[in-house]
Amino acid sequence: MNKKTFRMIILSGLFLLAGMSCAKCNKPLDKSFELGGPRLQEIQYYIVETKISVCNAKGERIHRDLTRLYLKCVPLKEKNQIQYTCIQFEIGKKDSLPKYIPRLKNWTYIISMGYDEKGQVLGIDHTVFEQLKDQHDQSLSQDQNYFVYNTFLDFHSICDVFAEAISAGNSVQDLKKIGDKVVHFAAFSEVPVNLGTNVSEGSYFKNGEVTLLFKGISTTNHRTCAMLGYDSGESSFQMIMKPVPEVEIRVVGSSHYMGDIYKDMDSKWVQKADLFEFVITETTLPVPPNKINSIVERQIEIRNVNEEEMNSVIYN
Repeated sequence: MNKKTFRMIILSGLFLLAGMSCAKCNKPLDKSFELGGPRLQEIQYYIVETKISVCNAKGERIHRDLTRLYLKCVPLKEKNQIQYTCIQFEIGKKDSLPKYIPRLKNWTYIISMGYDEKGQVLGIDHTVFEQLKDQHDQSLSQDQNYFVYNTFLDFHSICDVFAEAISAGNSVQDLKKIGDKVVHFAAFSEVPVNLGTNVSEGSYFKNGEVTLLFKGISTTNHRTCAMLGYDSGESSFQMIMKPVPEVEIRVVGSSHYMGDIYKDMDSKWVQKADLFEFVITETTLPVPPNKINSIVERQIEIRNVNEEEMNSVIYN
């Protein structure tokens, strides 16, 4: 046997062993997983950071907002609910967060799926977000008021709707194997987005074909997590605002948002999530220039942190 033949035999054997090893490694992942089920009865803490950039029709970034929500989640075993506490809410420009909102400090609430008797999404009280002010007693702008409210909707949509099992239709419990994909029950749903005196009735957000994909298994926060990808499809919206009774501003547009969720396989709590949304809007005004076109980018990062990290951020 010459050296060349011997070398080929050795290489073939190594490739065969490598293939057998890979097949053995992948085998544990080729099985069914249970992604639904109740969350562990332990207090959780989250930091939710949202960056909003507004561009004009020329592509110039003309406005940036940054918000940060610090949230505590306490499971109420006897009620099968979770009590949420907004420890603090900060808002600022670019990478600066000079303001916090006293009214939201230690505000406690419980959500409900769908709408309450007042038509409020997830049962979140609209009156809390009326005419918000910072710690210097300066009023937030109308759009900032809505951004603050929308932060809570974003968090709960990601962590309590997309990441949780819903009996009403297809949801995370229907994802059994890596690669499974479903059209989520929230697909094509139309949600009212009116908010007190800031945003009038008739305002809505309509989802496109919302899908949920079981992408794989990941390690996050030192925990084994299911990596879930969600995508809104082609969504649309209309917002009607009346800064004063005789003046109406109407905003219409399209939206496409997507992101990933890392859900702990054991505790069932979300450990990390993100969202990217691309929005095209046309604003109709009762005065010149009458129509304004803009592009909005939103980026959200949700992090599950421990109590020590939360306290170090808030109190230091």
